[in-house]
Amino acid sequence: MVTVDRRTLLKAGVTATAAGALGMTTTGTASAAVPTPTIHPTSEWGARPAAGPIVVENHKPTYIVVHHAVDPPMNDDFSLARAFYVSRYIQNLHMDKNGWIDSGQQFTNSRGGFVTEGRHRSLEILRGGTQHVQGANVGNHNSEVIGIENEGMYSTVDVPQALWDSLVSLVAYIAHQYGITPEFIKGHRDFNTTECPGQVLYNRLPELRTAVGRVLGVSVARSEPEWPLLKPGDTGRQVQLAQQFLRASGFGVPTDGVFGKSTKDAVAALAVQAGLPRDTCTAARATDETGFLGADVWPLIVPSDRSTAAWRADLTRA
Repeated sequence: MVTVDRRTLLKAGVTATAAGALGMTTTGTASAAVPTPTIHPTSEWGARPAAGPIVVENHKPTYIVVHHAVDPPMNDDFSLARAFYVSRYIQNLHMDKNGWIDSGQQFTNSRGGFVTEGRHRSLEILRGGTQHVQGANVGNHNSEVIGIENEGMYSTVDVPQALWDSLVSLVAYIAHQYGITPEFIKGHRDFNTTECPGQVLYNRLPELRTAVGRVLGVSVARSEPEWPLLKPGDTGRQVQLAQQFLRASGFGVPTDGVFGKSTKDAVAALAVQAGLPRDTCTAARATDETGFLGADVWPLIVPSDRSTAAWRADLTRA
């Protein structure tokens, strides 16, 4: 059985952080004024007090990360009252089920287009523009990201227009405050192995980057390929390559290009062995994501003869 050391485990994160730092130093946002969206603070929606100290990172975040909230089940109540209910629901889930000190995300965006503060002090610190509140929404990367939960599940359906409009406004404001260029707007699956933010919303991230760039008044560079997400039942060349890498790592899986039970079990065992985080947002509550192969699993199995960027590009073309 393969043994995974910490250096290998963190390879993708370190590479992403270095790339983020490079992008931040070579490309800046425009100085034009960006509209400040209405963000309802924790005091308005009846948030519980945090169960522990709020950690404030003494630096700006590198990435803005988009999530879908999944729970509570979405409906067509687009009211402010519903947005407040969703915020309370998520906080209770994160504190009572996940054992976190507060809401995991810094901000929540409702289907009606209402934005609320998630984790306490997130709005205050965002307004300062030099630090950020550490959340709990992206495993192994919370010191470098700021996360937005979007009410609903977007694996097969699209977001309401009101949610989209408020997401563009919120992300543009965050990007402006922190000097984050649109290329560093990411989905949760770009860091952890998860469906989040849903395939439909994830497919719209290039559109989101373009829309945010328009608000900021900056051109949007082409984003580098990300690690593909493979799931049980998938077939094709990417699956076959993953199986070959798994076999080279000591797992007895076929190389038939079919993501069957043995491949799922091997990936699940590798994730446990490596101590990869699971259930880092509510998306995993709707679908069993055990055995999914994504952003934090690929670096554990790809050969070390190429860079992370090269492997991502090759796998995207496979």
